[in-house]
Amino acid sequence: MTGLGERGARSLHELLLGFTGMQVSHCGLSRLTLDCDSSTFTVYGNQQGAEVGYNSHKKGSKSYHPILCFVTEMKLLVNSWLRPGSAYTSNGVCEFVKETLAALPQKVEKVFFRADSGFFNGGLFNLLEDGKHEYLVKVKLKNLKDLLAGQTWQPIGPRTATCQFTHQCSGWRNPRMFYAVRVVKQMVEVDYFGEKQFVPEYEYFCYCSNLKGLDALQLHTLYGSRSESENWIEQTKNSLCAGKTITHDFWVNDILWQLSSFAYSLSVLMRYRGDFWVWRQEHSTFREWFIRVPGKVVKSGRQVTVKMPKEYYRKAGWRDFEQRITTTMTG
Repeated sequence: MTGLGERGARSLHELLLGFTGMQVSHCGLSRLTLDCDSSTFTVYGNQQGAEVGYNSHKKGSKSYHPILCFVTEMKLLVNSWLRPGSAYTSNGVCEFVKETLAALPQKVEKVFFRADSGFFNGGLFNLLEDGKHEYLVKVKLKNLKDLLAGQTWQPIGPRTATCQFTHQCSGWRNPRMFYAVRVVKQMVEVDYFGEKQFVPEYEYFCYCSNLKGLDALQLHTLYGSRSESENWIEQTKNSLCAGKTITHDFWVNDILWQLSSFAYSLSVLMRYRGDFWVWRQEHSTFREWFIRVPGKVVKSGRQVTVKMPKEYYRKAGWRDFEQRITTTMTG
């Protein structure tokens, strides 16, 4: 595999991206949600590209820092890049999203892009706006608290208030809408000219979005639903062993990452096209009853199947799902 090098890794990426992009057509939607996120996995040694960067699990340790993009309506991992551990979240994000959008079927007319503060990037917003797409991204600014302190807040409950305003960051081509939610975290005691007083301590949530017709609290709720994509990343890493097999060659590691990511997508596609309730399962659950079965692969004529003991209690369900995916995946 070492002999494949960068050229082999890029060719594989192009092939798999084309395949997963084509599969999006099966959802039949003209408007899709893309949830983007990044993740880190720690490595031990001196592997190529393993560098010290942000690592919430083991601070100061070397890691890789992949970026991933899911089609939320399908739970499908449509694109991912393996990157060195020192890469900042937004490094290459414009090229990554542009590549992802180009891989989607032509019937997809509009995309709703959702991501955390690592994707707070004016160039990315330009790209999405130029394509007439929508976005909701958490704000990351050094002076954010000072900016929010100067806004007019509208109370919507005893502990919650919201505001919205336009702001143009340095280097941006135009101002954009910001939406914020302020929640009373706790009441703290302070000494005010020798007198003890209790004042609120706030927690702020701020988003940049071009969505129309939604207020700050609705956008806050909509953003919260993206947390499911974090579970999909963990399934890719843990259940499909993405990043678990590491060599000293970066491009070999990239190929292994791509193959594990593709295994996740293939699992999702089989379940999505086969059975809605099976699709809702996590991969680990699906693997336990459909892949890890007591039996052996046999070939009878032109048909390949799995021969299982008569008393296996999941045999009927297994056969039913096998028939479903055989029909849908070959139809």
